[in-house]
Amino acid sequence: MLFLTTNTNGEQVRSSYEELPELVAAVEALGERDGWSGELTFRVSLVIDELAQNVVDYSHEGGPGDVEVEVTSLQEDIVIEIIDDGIPFDPLTEAPEPDLTSSIEDRPIGGLGVHFTKTLMDDVEYCRESGKNRLKIVARK
Repeated sequence: MLFLTTNTNGEQVRSSYEELPELVAAVEALGERDGWSGELTFRVSLVIDELAQNVVDYSHEGGPGDVEVEVTSLQEDIVIEIIDDGIPFDPLTEAPEPDLTSSIEDRPIGGLGVHFTKTLMDDVEYCRESGKNRLKIVARK
């Protein structure tokens, strides 16, 4: 089990752009340690990066807040939990569908994080509990 709630200095990771590379690096190190395939490591890292960035961009109206990312590497699955105390938001039902038909040049930047999560992961669940958004994601090995 790996808790990605602290950086290398043991400090709590804030939901800011500066901290996102640390999350991705920690996931990649866990994948290497546990022998994940390169493809699986890429998928998990991409989804965590995209969703953590969404928390940074949209979850707190008064500036950045905290985001907790927990990754558990089990024998057959990888379980990811992303928890934040931002405004209530269910990305599975409230996120707009991305434009996948226009040319790359005509599409707006962004909007693919939830789409990647739904298409690259095996299970995704959302709940709002104790004033926090909780997104649970499962990737099968």
